[in-house]
Amino acid sequence: MSIRIDPTLYRGRPADCTGRLPQEVATYDLLDRLGIRYCRLDHEPTATIESCEEVVALLGTQMCKNLFLCNRQKTQFYLLMMDGHKSFHTKDLSAQLGVSRLSFADAEHMQAFLHISPGAVSVMGLMNDHDQRVQLLIDRPLLAQPQLGCHPCVNTVSLRLATRDLLEVFLPAVGHEAIVVQLPED
Repeated sequence: MSIRIDPTLYRGRPADCTGRLPQEVATYDLLDRLGIRYCRLDHEPTATIESCEEVVALLGTQMCKNLFLCNRQKTQFYLLMMDGHKSFHTKDLSAQLGVSRLSFADAEHMQAFLHISPGAVSVMGLMNDHDQRVQLLIDRPLLAQPQLGCHPCVNTVSLRLATRDLLEVFLPAVGHEAIVVQLPED
């Protein structure tokens, strides 16, 4: 399935944000305020990592798969960043975290904590988690990537930014720390 993509790789925010969703503009505002450089690619909605293949090629970097997870009681929430081509099995991560029965969290909690909806899950949503209800988990191999791709809280745009900026500037600014996990290779 091919999606329409503006093949221009833009540096920074759009010159005119008219018609852009507030959560997207808020992402640009924060990145700009923090002095984080990023490239941007506009495209039709991408709800799955598979639909991002053309985006990945144009961005020239790894697009992260982001999964919003919770424990059975829905009292602990996690945002997992991992390689888009890796398989995910809850038992592997549950064992590392010492949490029984991890599962996918519902859209209501995603909206309440991160102000994003399914298909647009992104580490950028942590800027909306003021009460630190969501714990960020990063699969170790991503740390070796010089740059990562993510959405600015909407799935019609993809960003490329330095991994170092994400870890050393963005996360401290939004009051989050990452737990590094090691998911098994396929």
